[in-house]
Parts: sequence; C-alpha cells; structure tokens
Amino acid sequence: MDNSTHKTNLTQIHAKLLLLGIHQNGFLITKLINSAVNLGEISYARKVFDEFPDPDVFLWNAIIRGYSRYNMFANAIEMYSRMQVAWVSPDGYTLPHVLKACGGLQSFEMGRRAHGQIFRLGFEKDIFVQNGVVAFYAKCGKIASAKDVFDGLELRNVVSWTSMISGYAQNGQPIEALRVFDAMRVAGVMPDWVALVSVIRSHTDVEDLEHGKSIHGCVIKMGLELEPDLLIALTAMYAKCGQVMVARSFFNQMKVPNLILWNAMISGYAKNGYAEEAVVLFRKMISNNIRTDSITARSAVVACAQVGSVELARWMDNCISKSEHRDDIFVNSALIDMFAKCGNVDMARMVFDRTLDKDVVVWSAMIVGYGLHGRGWEALELYQLMKQAGICPNDVTFLGLLTACNHSGLVEDGWQLFHCMKDYRIEPRHQHYACVVDLLGRAGYLDHAYDFIMNMPIEPGVSVWGALLSACKIHRHVTLGEYAAQRLFSLESYNTGHYVQLSNLYASSRMWDRVAKVRVLMREKGLSKDLGYSLIEINGKLQAFRVGDKSHPRSKEIYEELESLERRLKQAGFIPHTDSSLHDLNYEEMEETLCNHSERLAIAFGLISTAPGTTLRITKNLRACINCHSATKLISKLVNREIVVRDANRFHHFKDGVCSCGDYW
Repeated sequence: MDNSTHKTNLTQIHAKLLLLGIHQNGFLITKLINSAVNLGEISYARKVFDEFPDPDVFLWNAIIRGYSRYNMFANAIEMYSRMQVAWVSPDGYTLPHVLKACGGLQSFEMGRRAHGQIFRLGFEKDIFVQNGVVAFYAKCGKIASAKDVFDGLELRNVVSWTSMISGYAQNGQPIEALRVFDAMRVAGVMPDWVALVSVIRSHTDVEDLEHGKSIHGCVIKMGLELEPDLLIALTAMYAKCGQVMVARSFFNQMKVPNLILWNAMISGYAKNGYAEEAVVLFRKMISNNIRTDSITARSAVVACAQVGSVELARWMDNCISKSEHRDDIFVNSALIDMFAKCGNVDMARMVFDRTLDKDVVVWSAMIVGYGLHGRGWEALELYQLMKQAGICPNDVTFLGLLTACNHSGLVEDGWQLFHCMKDYRIEPRHQHYACVVDLLGRAGYLDHAYDFIMNMPIEPGVSVWGALLSACKIHRHVTLGEYAAQRLFSLESYNTGHYVQLSNLYASSRMWDRVAKVRVLMREKGLSKDLGYSLIEINGKLQAFRVGDKSHPRSKEIYEELESLERRLKQAGFIPHTDSSLHDLNYEEMEETLCNHSERLAIAFGLISTAPGTTLRITKNLRACINCHSATKLISKLVNREIVVRDANRFHHFKDGVCSCGDYW
C-alpha cells in the first residue's frame, strides 16, 4: 500500500483484501485509507471508511486527518461529531486535526467544546494537542486565550513558538510577534520556515527593512531561500519597503507566481512611485488570463490614478466592468478616486451613480473628488444627499468637504462644517486643522488663521504651519510668514519646500536681499529647489517638459507655436504678471522667463499635436503661477479649447477664458 501511486493500485489491493476475507481488519483498512489520503483520493478514502462496519479510533483519525489535511474542515468536524455519537473516544491524534478544522472555519464554540474534552480526557500536558489549542484560539482572533495556553505549557517546541508568533502576526500585532520570536531565540529554539514567514511579515507590517534583511540572511543560511511561502513573504517585504527591484528579482524566481505574489508586486510598485510598472504587470496578468481578486484590481486602479492618463483610466474602467469586481464597493471607490485624479470628475460621478449599496467610503470618495476639482457646491449638495440616505460621515468625508470649500472660497460653509464634526463625535486630525487654516488664510483672514492655530487642542504640525506660510505668500504678509517658516524649520529643517516658500514670499515682496540669504542657507544645508515640469497626455502617452526645455524632437515647432500664442495674447491685451518670476531680473528677462514655463510649452505641444477642439490635459508638479494661470485662461478662449491642468494643489479647468477655480487657488 505504501508504494501505491494511483487509485487503481488501491482498488486492486482492496479487492485482494475482500478475496482473502480480511477486509474487516481495522489495521489494514486504516493503512488503505491513509494511502488514499496521501494520493489525494479523499472521496475513495471516505467510501472505504463508510463500508467498514464498526470503525475504531484509528479509522476515525485517518478520515478526520484526511479531511483536515485538504482543508475540508466542515467534513472533518462532521466526522468528529459522528465519532462522538458512535461513542468512540478521541485520542491525542484526533484532537489536533479537529482543532485545525475549527480554526479554519473559525468555529469558536465547537473548538471550545473540543478544548473542554481535552481537559476531560487528560491531554492538558500533551504538547501536540496543546499546540493545536494555541493555533485554534489564534485563528479565531482570541489571542489572549492563545497566550494563556502558551504560557501554561511546561515544554515548548518549535511548533508552540511558531503558533504564537503566527497568531500575533495574523491578528495585527507584529510587535508582539517579534517579541515572542526574540524570546524563542533566547530559549535556544531554532525557527522553522513557518515561523520565519510570520517574522518577515511582521517586519513588513512595521516597515523595518533592516531587521527584515537580517531574517533574510537567516533564510539563506538555513538553505530555505527557495521555499515558496518565504519567497512570497520576502517579495512583499521588499516591495512594501520600497526595494521594488529586489522584490522583482524574487518575483521572477517563481516559475508560476501565485495571486499573493502578483498582488505584492503590483501594490509594491503602486505604493512606491512605479505606477507604470504596476500597470504593465497588471496588463500581463490580464493577457495571461491569470485570476485577479479585489486587492489586485484596487492596486491596479491606484496605479492608473498615479499615471494620470484619462485614456488609461477608461481602459481600466472597461476592464473592471467586464470582471467579477464590477460590483465590488472597494474597487468602485478606487475607480471614483482614479477618474477624479485623472481630471475627469464627471466620469467619477458616473461610477458613483452606478454603484449599488453605497457606503461611507463611496460617498466620501466622490466628495473628495469634487473637492480636488474645486466644485464646492456639488460637494455640499452630495453631502446633503448622503445624510438623507442615512449614511453617517467620517473623517475623510469632512476632509473632502473642507477641501472643496477651501478651493471654492466657501469660508462660512467650511467653518460651519469643521464645527459640525463634533456632532458626529469625530476628532479633527492635523489635515482638518490645516484645511481650516488654508481656508481662512487664502481668503485673507490671516490673523484669524493665526488665532485658530494658537487655540488648537493638539500641537500644530507641518501641514498647519505650511498652510499659513502659503497664505502669507499669497497676501505678502512677511512678518507672519517668517514666523510660520521658523516653526516649519524647527520641525523639518531639511525640507526644501519650506525654504522655497519663504524665498517666494520675499521675492513677491521684492525683498531680494532676503531671497539671497535663504538661498545661501539652502546651499549650506545642501538643499536644492525641485525643478518644475509639466506632463501632457497625447494619444495615451505622456510627454514631459521643463522650463525653457528644447530637448523635444519637435522643439522648433513648439517654440514657433509658443511665439504665435504670445503674439495673440499681446494683441488681446494680455499683460504678464511679472511677480510670478521670482528672480531679480529686468522686465524683458522676466517676460521671456514667464513665456517658457513648462505648462506653456506643454500647451504649445498639445496644440500642434491634436485636432482642433481636443481637450488638453496637463499635470504640473508645482503650484501654477499667477501669470501662467491668467495666460492659460485667455489661451483657452483664443484657441477654443478646454485645457485641464492639475497642479500640486488641485485641478483647473480652463474654458472660454474662465477657470473653474474662479481665480481662487
């Protein structure tokens, strides 16, 4: 029997037993069932079991073990119940498999009854059984009970320690998992690959790459680097911690990567700024007909949102609509966010309207989308509909509402909404306070914004002081801006953006000596300003431009179009805002510099590369300057185009000489 390789061998042996009249020999039938289980022939094993007239504990153990081994937990528990009815007492080999089944089904009451039977039968010192109890409680989320059992063990083997480590890791307590692992090593117990998987996952959860690398070293020393579950855990760790190239090397080692591995790689790319690579990998999954799940879909949608291509967003939406995820509420929330971030808030609303059983996440995603595009009234209207639908807002809802009011100049509405948060017992976070400071500051209420900060119940953070500094730059309030900058420097002394903001404040006020001092300070700290660039989507592909960029193959045509636009702007009476050129230059130099800003180059390229009437979609990494904003408004009218620009703060929709922001940004 032990050498059987096919079901046919087992049926021949069974026939021989019948022929010899020994088919009711419990020992032989138990071996036959075990052989069937080892070959994966669980149905045949059950048939043989059912034909045996009076099975003993060994036969019951064989069939229960078989079901448990193949994760057929309901069948295992059913056989355990029948065993009780037949008055056959379980032994130390029955109960661990029953406990595994109870944990797999999270059948807490059945598992508790099994635990009670363990005491009645005197197995409280059986380490094999007790390890099963620890694992059962951990899988059911009763980690405190698991710890009580673990602490009561007189003797602990590697399985005992592993069960506890895995239990903490699976229940969202990675620090505790690592603490137990340290205690395991102090006790001189060598970990197995199962323990190492949980330890690596725990380091991943706390994003502790350095200690994770040390565990990777242990894996290599123990010769376990080809263990599939460890490869998956290492891929996830390196991907989440930003080492995506290392993660990809592990991914490529797997001949047939499983779904968990695909998800780890795609989400790792998406979370670490490799959005295009994430999309390419997702496309590969689709083309190879590899099954995806909700996590795959959400990660791919997030990646598309980062790319910012409307064409790609439409492809993703079409892909999701044909899949089993079309009604997944989490995927639809991500789609709403994707379309909003790709500049098409109307498509976001279409996804919102078709989503069934909207929860607070879906409503909030749409409100945040409206906020991003400065459509404050639509956000407020949706908020009223949300309340009428009986959905209770959360902190994200209010963040979206405050952003919408902020970008639309709805100061009173925003102020009231902030104070409404307490009605829902929502404690404002730093982002909420920063939104209110921005709301007040942009509107010119700088003293009110300062008083608001001074009366905050929590210590103001970077986002709050940053909002105040930004408002001071808009309204050229140098004294208060300097105070905000000093607070920022004390919190983040090596953040380039803070120094640039202060420099811009001085420059807008023509305080060139102070601009020079800030630049000297930046050089001393080894800081340099981020270069501005703009991306434009043409036929689904993104083209990048920098200030004064002449590297493009069609550079000559671009600058000819730019010169033509400048002539038309002047003829229409456009006067450059020279304040936007934050350098100590003469008027002619300023005017030339302003004409060559990256978004102007992107617009010129878009005009020569697309048919008349085509919407131009541009993404800028910095906040749009006043000059380019004013020029783009007029250009949209002169060329009869809609121009959508996403800057560092929000979306601007330029059409017929008007911007959706109402010149409030």
